[in-house]
Amino acid sequence: MIETLEPIGIIHSPYTDIENMPIQPRGAAEIDGTVEVYDPFVEGLTDLEGFSHIYLLYRFHRVRGTCLMVTPFLDTKTRGVFSTRAPQRPNHIGLSIVRLLGRAGALLSIRGIDILDGTPLLDIKPYIEKFDSVKESRSGWMNADGSTVAKMRSDGRFT
Repeated sequence: MIETLEPIGIIHSPYTDIENMPIQPRGAAEIDGTVEVYDPFVEGLTDLEGFSHIYLLYRFHRVRGTCLMVTPFLDTKTRGVFSTRAPQRPNHIGLSIVRLLGRAGALLSIRGIDILDGTPLLDIKPYIEKFDSVKESRSGWMNADGSTVAKMRSDGRFT
């Protein structure tokens, strides 16, 4: 059985072009956007306002093709796509954690958005520190510091 993922909404951001976008929410810490949830799914937003941050799962809708080996941002070595956050994945699914500023009906105001305007939203999940915070973790090959990550911008290599 082949299952397709239908969008539950659309993400709005100031980014209309992939070039020069932040590559992670850390590089867009002060950038605001909105999430528009489609009418059939609005009821599912009930009680979301109590969370400071949410996960957005979305489809990289402007990415064409799939690569199992990629040269990620912040590196010069080719890596397996599953050890990166590159968008040319088999299912073109993206994930970002953003600050939830508020809700007005079907619209969520968010901050820290690193997502292209018009991106189809697949799901929303609350960030829960007791579940999601990992104190002792490793970052594999990625050794850039937070400042470097914040400054890095997309160069169009994954379009």
